[in-house]
Amino acid sequence: MVIALLMTFVVAVIPFINSSKELSEDVMRVHILANSDSAADQSLKLAVRDRVLEQCSDYFEDCENKYQAMRVTEEHLAEIERLAESEIRRHGFDYPVKAQVGQAYFNTRYYDKFTIPAGWYDSLRLTIGDGGGQNWWCVMYPTLCVGAATEDTMKEELSDGEYRVVTSDKLDFRFKLVEYWEDFLNLFR
Repeated sequence: MVIALLMTFVVAVIPFINSSKELSEDVMRVHILANSDSAADQSLKLAVRDRVLEQCSDYFEDCENKYQAMRVTEEHLAEIERLAESEIRRHGFDYPVKAQVGQAYFNTRYYDKFTIPAGWYDSLRLTIGDGGGQNWWCVMYPTLCVGAATEDTMKEELSDGEYRVVTSDKLDFRFKLVEYWEDFLNLFR
């Protein structure tokens, strides 16, 4: 019985975990932290998100991979901060903004049409003010953020295995297993 369970795990889950790992190596995420959990700060976070995503989408037109997208993002960090600060001022606030590119751990995120598994991802992080509020995140490269992601975009930008990972059923137990696996690996980081 134990051998059968182990074989089932190896056959069903290991390829999924590998595709999840490949996905984390191929995408760059964006992570925006609000100043606080107040309704005004949460609304401001979404306004900053919309402005940054709209203005930055052109940056990635000629990028062929995540590493190029990261380099382009790093080259535009000051401009991204200015865009965010401009949006913050437009809404009557004076919070500072810090833009950084680095690696961060993300839990599994479920969206309407796709799911991004847990793992360590390279990302653009925007911290508004104290950064003490609820945050928002999605995939910045390739452009899979809510509103921008279409099935055609995902099929075009992701490998077959990665596409299967992000479009798996939300109730798929494998996502939980990926989280457990990542939690285990984080013990050694």
